[in-house]
Amino acid sequence: NVAKARGMAQIAKESGLGRESLYKTLRPGAHPRLETIKAILHALGVKLAVVVEPNVKC
Repeated sequence: NVAKARGMAQIAKESGLGRESLYKTLRPGAHPRLETIKAILHALGVKLAVVVEPNVKC
């Protein structure tokens, strides 16, 4: 995956998380906070966007 390719230690450093915390956050079944996800995505150079699907009734 992208985080492993960049180096987990580097992503942890850039996101402000400890390496163990990063691994726990990315493991299956984890329930990370949105702020944590945003920090990881920022460290990866990825932007989170919400897109409304056409023809979906709310």
